[in-house]
Amino acid sequence: MDIKQLIYFLTIAEEGNISKAAERLHMAQPPLSQQLKLLEEELGVILFERNTRRIQITDAGQLLQNRAQQIIELMEKTSKELNDLKEGSQGVLSIGTISSAGETLVPIMVQNFHKVYPGVDFRIKESSTFEILELVKRGVVEIGVIRTPFNLETFDYISLPEEPMMAAALDSLLDMNKTSMNLDDLKGKPLLFHNRYANNIEEACKKSGFEPKVKCRIDDTRTMLNWASGGMGIALIPRDMRALIPDSNLRFIEIKEETLATKIIIIWRKNHYLSTPARHFLEFFKSKRNYLDR
Repeated sequence: MDIKQLIYFLTIAEEGNISKAAERLHMAQPPLSQQLKLLEEELGVILFERNTRRIQITDAGQLLQNRAQQIIELMEKTSKELNDLKEGSQGVLSIGTISSAGETLVPIMVQNFHKVYPGVDFRIKESSTFEILELVKRGVVEIGVIRTPFNLETFDYISLPEEPMMAAALDSLLDMNKTSMNLDDLKGKPLLFHNRYANNIEEACKKSGFEPKVKCRIDDTRTMLNWASGGMGIALIPRDMRALIPDSNLRFIEIKEETLATKIIIIWRKNHYLSTPARHFLEFFKSKRNYLDR
């Protein structure tokens, strides 16, 4: 018993007549009758009671008709699902992201992508840039959303525009008349550094002729901004991280120091297989990058 025989059988059952079924199937009647006979012999049952005018389906035939319809529907559904998987409209996409992008950029990306590919499910893992680099290298996640600087040698990538470093603090710690500031304006000020950028900031401060007064080095940007909001010091953060604590009492001033600029980068393993959903996601990101830029 094969799919073709089931289709022949269902057509005969629906038409109630072998001649009409043969016409519908665009084949001669004798070969169709032969296929029906072979199917009955294989199954060891009579599927139709035959008379001169019309055939009557038997109980065995009704059982097979129900099952055959289910089988054909399942085959069609399976074929569609496999094609959807091939075309990337279904599947699972794993993404590793730094926490700041996981709360701002990634939700926008996923929501807009999901409107076009609703059958794709996501597995999101938040971690540090260095941990995400390892996850992408090992294939645990296909795509990483991280922040520079880092070594790009083993990755392909798409980058967003650079984000300048910002000073975030209460008005009492910043000059309210300034819309931007130089790095040496921070001399003697209590500073809050994220560990990710601390070495770069300290090196830049020394090149500007002063030793930074580091009040605290922290691993979490939101914590750092909350401390700054409480008057503990001036937090130094990339511009796109301002949205992590909305409606705060912090003042943000851009620091004019190009060496401290960073940018969000989407990475994947160089010269490695990417699933179709992952390829579609990267293509979608490229096409929507201007919209996603904040």
